Amino acid sequence: MRWRGRRGSRNIEDRRGRGLTGRTAGIGGAGAVLIVVVGAFLGVDLTPLLQGSAPQSRQPAPVTEADQKAAEFVSVTLADTEEIWTEIFEQQLERPYDPAVLVLFKGVTQSPCGAASGASGPFYCPLDEKVYLDTAFFTTLSQRLGAGGDFAAAYVVAHEVAHHVQNELGILGETQRNRAQVSEVESNAISVRTELQADCFSGVWARYARDDLGTLEPGDISEAMNAAKQIGDDTLQRNAGRAPQPHTFSHGTSAQRQAWFARGYETGELGACDTFKAASL
Repeated sequence: MRWRGRRGSRNIEDRRGRGLTGRTAGIGGAGAVLIVVVGAFLGVDLTPLLQGSAPQSRQPAPVTEADQKAAEFVSVTLADTEEIWTEIFEQQLERPYDPAVLVLFKGVTQSPCGAASGASGPFYCPLDEKVYLDTAFFTTLSQRLGAGGDFAAAYVVAHEVAHHVQNELGILGETQRNRAQVSEVESNAISVRTELQADCFSGVWARYARDDLGTLEPGDISEAMNAAKQIGDDTLQRNAGRAPQPHTFSHGTSAQRQAWFARGYETGELGACDTFKAASL
């Protein structure tokens, strides 16, 4: 992915170097509740892998050179999403796009949706319309989840921004109202369709990044497809030593996540991403 030396976003809120204030710290305490509170909006559900995770420190973690490089990458990727979604909203929806703010943190921070922890994965909080991301997650993505490459990381950022797009379109509010009225299994099924639509929107973004920005390089789409595979519910559960339990899936299988990303990339059309009307996923 061609990103070095390119424009970064102004919509970055950098909280790195700050400690967590308040009572909540660590995934072993109230931080674990985050998985439940904002489960519908997590782009990468690491719940199966959380057992045995070390508590997060309240103290500020030092910002390393690698952290700074990751922050620069995120800023450029976010700027790309802003340019592309502005164009898509104008062309396909004939309306303006209001971009999200992305919060960079290291270790732990607070959000209106609950405590944010690097162990829980990046997520979008619709209550403040912000994406929360610990740049250390990219190391987790590469080393622990087996999804290396800069475009794999870009896919994660694009997926979270896609949740903001859903929020802009009124989709997230509707899905949350529907989920509150059904059983846990039915709620999970709605969550899966929400996540797969975000994957499809990410594919649409990647198509525009290729055609309009010219930032994709050979192998980038393969990196994104591999990332989609590695963060599928069934793969995460297997890697955690558990048999896949479809009724607990909240994000979709590896095959589903790959298929919907590919659909968005191949068509470049938001209309192709209506997972809620799809007879099968």
